[in-house]
Amino acid sequence: MKKIIVIGAGPAGMMAAIKAAENGADVTILEKMKRPGKKMLITGKGRCNITNAATVPEIIKNIHGNGKFLNSSMRAYDNEDVIYFFESQGVPTKVERGQRVFPVSDKAQDVVDAMVHKLHELDVKIETDSPVSEILAHDGEIKAVKLQSGASFKADAVILCTGGASYPGTGSTGDGYKMAQKLGHTLVDIRPSLVPLETEEDWVKSVQGLSLRNVKATLLVDGEKKTDMFGEMMFTHFGVTGPIILSLSRAATEALANDSFVELELNLKPALAEDVLDARLQRDFAKYQRKQLGNAMVDLLPHKLIEPVLDAAFLEMDKPVHQITVEERHRLGHTLQHLPLTITKARPIAEAIVTAGGISVKEINPKTMESKLVKGLYFAGEVVDVDAYTGGYNLQAAFSMGAAAGNWSVWND
Repeated sequence: MKKIIVIGAGPAGMMAAIKAAENGADVTILEKMKRPGKKMLITGKGRCNITNAATVPEIIKNIHGNGKFLNSSMRAYDNEDVIYFFESQGVPTKVERGQRVFPVSDKAQDVVDAMVHKLHELDVKIETDSPVSEILAHDGEIKAVKLQSGASFKADAVILCTGGASYPGTGSTGDGYKMAQKLGHTLVDIRPSLVPLETEEDWVKSVQGLSLRNVKATLLVDGEKKTDMFGEMMFTHFGVTGPIILSLSRAATEALANDSFVELELNLKPALAEDVLDARLQRDFAKYQRKQLGNAMVDLLPHKLIEPVLDAAFLEMDKPVHQITVEERHRLGHTLQHLPLTITKARPIAEAIVTAGGISVKEINPKTMESKLVKGLYFAGEVVDVDAYTGGYNLQAAFSMGAAAGNWSVWND
C-alpha cells in the first residue's frame, strides 16, 4: 500500500485524502488545528457555498486567477461530482441565486461532518494538533514529513493543502509556501483577494451597517472603467464590503499595488435609464413639493443614505423642493447613478476570504497536480496560485484539485 501524507484538513486536503484512500492507499492527514475543516465552517456566512451549478467553462471563466490551469482537473471532477458526493453522504443540496449551491440545511457543519465521516469510513487517519515543520526529499523525490514536535512520517507521496494566508485563526498562516519554497518551488507574491475595501470618504461611517441590494458598482482605475458588478454590498466603518465589492477587490488590489488611482462608482438605481430616473424624480418632487429636499427623497433612498447622496450632488438637505432647478435635478439624477468613492487600500490579507498568489502553476502538472520539480509532491487548494470570484468557485477549485492530487498520488508510479 502506498503511504500518502496529506498536509491540511481543509476542503482540498480532505477531498485528496478521500480519493487516495478510495484507490487503496494508506492515508494520513496532518492538521495543525484541533479539528478539520475549520475555515469551511465560516464560508458562505456559515452556510458553505460548496460549488456553482454553472457549466464548467463558465466556472473556469469565474476563476480569474489561472482558471485555465484547472481545465483538466475540473473536467475530471466537476461540480456535478461534488454535488453527487455530498448528496450520497446524506447532505441534500439546493441551488440559489447566481447558481450558488448550498446544503439544504444551510449548515456548513453538515458539509464538514460529511467529509469527516467519509474519511473515517475509509480508515483515513486524521492527526490534529500536528503542525508540520518540513517536507523531506532526497534526490528530487519525497521521503517523509517532519512535525514541529520532531516526529516524522515516512511517505511515498505528500499532498500539500495548507491553504493561503487569509483568516489565520483557521490555520491558514502561509506555512505551505515556506515548505514548497524550501523544496525549490517559486512563490508568486501573495495579496488579498475577495477582501473588503477602505475608502477615503468619511461619510461611510455614518451609514455603516447599511446593506444595499440590486446596485451596480463600477471599478475605475486612473479614470478608466476596469470592471463592474451587480448585486449586494454593505457599508462599514472603514469603507465597503459585500459580494460585489469582494468580487471587484482583486482588480482593485492589483491596481493599488501599481500605485494607480482607484475609485468606485455606485449606481443606486441601475434598473432605470437616465430619462426614466429623471421622470421618477419629477414625480417625487411633485408629490413632496412643499417639503424640504431631504424629506422628498424618502421613497427613493434609505434614510441614512439621503444626506451623503445630496452632499455628493452639492445640494442642501433643507432646500425647498419647489426651488430645485432643472440643472440641480439632473445633477442629483447623475449622482444617484454615479456615487463616487475613493479606494485607499484593501483590508489586511488576514481579513481576505481568499489569498491571491501562491505556488506557481508553471511548476505543477495541471492534470495530476504533481510538482514538476519533486517527484511525489502534490499540491491542491489555496496554496496554489489560483483564486476566483465569490459564488462557490473557490471551493469547486479546491475539490477538483484535491481529487486530482488524491487520485494521481496513487496512480503515478
